[in-house]
Amino acid sequence: MPDSLLAILGFTPVLIIFILMAGYRWPATRAMPVAFTAVLAMVYFIWGTYTEYIAAAIINGIVIAFEIMFIVLGALALLFTLRQSGAIAAINKGFTGISSDKRVQAIIITWFFGSFIEGAAGFGTPAALTAPLLFSLGFPALAAVMVALIANSAAVSFGAVGTPTHIGVGTSLNIQSIQETLEGQQMSFDFFIHQIGTWTALQQIAPAIIVPLLMIVMLTRFFGSRKSIKEGLQIWPYALFAAFCFITPYVLVAVLLGPEFPSIFGGLTGLLIIIPATKAGFLVPKKKWNFPDEDKWDASWKGSIEAGESTGNRQMPLFKAWLPYIVIAILLVATRIDVLPVNEWLQSVRLEASNMFDTNISTTFEPLYNPGILPFMLIAVLCIPAYGMSKKQVKQSWSEAFKRIRGPAIALVFAVPMVRLMMQSGNNPGEWASMPIAMARSMSDVFSEAWPLVSPFTGALGTFITGSNSVSNMLFSLFQYSVAEQTEISKTIIVSLQNVGGALGNMIAVHNIIAACATVGLTGVEGILLKRNAIPAVILLLIAGLGGLVLTYLVVPDLF
Repeated sequence: MPDSLLAILGFTPVLIIFILMAGYRWPATRAMPVAFTAVLAMVYFIWGTYTEYIAAAIINGIVIAFEIMFIVLGALALLFTLRQSGAIAAINKGFTGISSDKRVQAIIITWFFGSFIEGAAGFGTPAALTAPLLFSLGFPALAAVMVALIANSAAVSFGAVGTPTHIGVGTSLNIQSIQETLEGQQMSFDFFIHQIGTWTALQQIAPAIIVPLLMIVMLTRFFGSRKSIKEGLQIWPYALFAAFCFITPYVLVAVLLGPEFPSIFGGLTGLLIIIPATKAGFLVPKKKWNFPDEDKWDASWKGSIEAGESTGNRQMPLFKAWLPYIVIAILLVATRIDVLPVNEWLQSVRLEASNMFDTNISTTFEPLYNPGILPFMLIAVLCIPAYGMSKKQVKQSWSEAFKRIRGPAIALVFAVPMVRLMMQSGNNPGEWASMPIAMARSMSDVFSEAWPLVSPFTGALGTFITGSNSVSNMLFSLFQYSVAEQTEISKTIIVSLQNVGGALGNMIAVHNIIAACATVGLTGVEGILLKRNAIPAVILLLIAGLGGLVLTYLVVPDLF
């Protein structure tokens, strides 16, 4: 079969997802099963992929999906436990006395606290948490959701303890041909993924520097009484300082520790710097900015929920409220550093199936090394006696967590096996290229040397469609790697750009927009948010793409 026809067929599942989710607004719980069925039919009837590879790929995909689900469930259980106990209310109260300037409040809460929550939980949690907090501080509902989504960008590459990088990229590229290539470069697969994390962080620097300022400019332009960009630009020294307070530890941790920690420590360290600096008035504009009086707000700014006090024990000491997150940060580092024996011990407990159905596909699940179980679920359980929670509070916390996991679980259990099937479709009697390879060959012919500019937009498209940088990386990482291989440019840079673009695309992901709107009672404004957030998204993606061009051809042309 001609490569051009294989490429068209390979793009079909992506097109199906795009039409159903973006066009018909189907939820992922409906769109992903349809796309999975289409891929299964194509690999069996058209590619003629061996049935043992089909079965092994599906099982491998389901195991990976459950690995991700445990992370999400643990993070949600912890979050709702802290909310029911009053710890989140105490944390929220701690933010209110820092500054009365709404621009400053937006940066601290969404850029730092939101990034920390992204690093710990991911999967749309930050916007769903920070938007109601801003709303309770007097932000219009629409403004709260807009800035919460824009700010939740750079941190997403390493959200949920590095899931988009460690699992999204890692499981997609963990195939025999790539492993053999890496061996030829005297490079282990784990080191390669660490390099992807490092170069993801480095390539996030240029767009991330302007995210806080761009977010505030959008805020003053669309929600200020003067509709002024200038009022947003007035805070540029503080916004740039805030950007560097997050980026510096973010990059250092990515380089030194790996992809699990950058967003957690970037957000947490940044908060420890920015809060006392703000209280001291460092770079804070003397002239405070606020929204116009509520009677002048446009009807689209308001949701169906009235702003009110957060629930829970607001008298809880701030340190006690933050303690679970501090312990989690310590445990994550202790269990991920190779020099400590804890790492090896946790990974020794594993469920493994090698060479399933006489194929080269293997699958492994390490329950104690899964951050959803240890430390998230463990800390959530320990919080019960520590905070004196009632049985009712505990039941509500875990019930809400299981309720929220249903949608992502259904989507993941079809999406991940679908991607694994696409990757294994090359195992067929006709020796036809797999779907990602066929797609890559066609795209490399079209864009050739300009691919670094296009690469982040591809990642953003995946997140826009699926609502997840992790799933975007699963869908397109092998495709991006193959394009780089075809065009003979750095595979590390291109796959990292996929990760960068997927993170930046988070602000326009339809699912995230809908979920964040629901937390403040907004309906029917999704189109407004999508159009507005597309402005910063395109700007940031262009910056990332141009940076990728410079790195690929001028700075590190010989990087693997």
